[in-house]
Amino acid sequence: MMPSAEGRLDLPVVGERQSLREQVGHALRVALITGEMRPGVVYSAPVLAAHFGVSATPVREAMLDLAKEGLVEAVRNKGFRVTELSDRDLDELAHIRELIEVPTVAGLADPARAAEFERLRPLAGEIVAAAERGDLLGYVAADLRFHEDLLTLAGNAHLVTVVRDLRNRARLYGLDPLSRQGALAESAQEHVWILDALSRGDSAAAETLMRRHIRHVRGIWADRPGD
Repeated sequence: MMPSAEGRLDLPVVGERQSLREQVGHALRVALITGEMRPGVVYSAPVLAAHFGVSATPVREAMLDLAKEGLVEAVRNKGFRVTELSDRDLDELAHIRELIEVPTVAGLADPARAAEFERLRPLAGEIVAAAERGDLLGYVAADLRFHEDLLTLAGNAHLVTVVRDLRNRARLYGLDPLSRQGALAESAQEHVWILDALSRGDSAAAETLMRRHIRHVRGIWADRPGD
């Protein structure tokens, strides 16, 4: 789906099975992930509402939900701007994730906890399946659940909250290019490999895979110079 001007957004008309707020939020996430809604562009609730065929109220509510995650920001008397992060912003977010997630996940490696890791296999399978069919929204949803459930095993709820915030701010960037290049499937498979390493107690392998995975999602498919 190619980006377009606000007046020509290719957005679906929503129905009534779920709440309009939920349906609009879902559609907006699809537009953000695919690049249909572009960083830096301001979108007004009334214009988006016209595309969806609903009133402006559920659109504003859905956009406020996205604003809480840092994905859009309110622009007074104009609407909402899709958050634009620089390469430096994304690098810094990824670096913080590495500092937190890599040692935490590596520290979980223990064959005695294999049963706990096996319970995450279905989620890892969902991620792989979503990548294979090009379902970016499904990939993001399953990926978020997988990593939250994995980090929860460390027993630190505050750590999970911090990582969730970091992921919410940066998780949409870099996935669409990876999908178009056919490279998202490899990133998806890394979830399975991480579980394999943890189950056999190989903390070094888990550390390497976790660091590589974070960089892949960031869109970096090779180590940076100096790393």
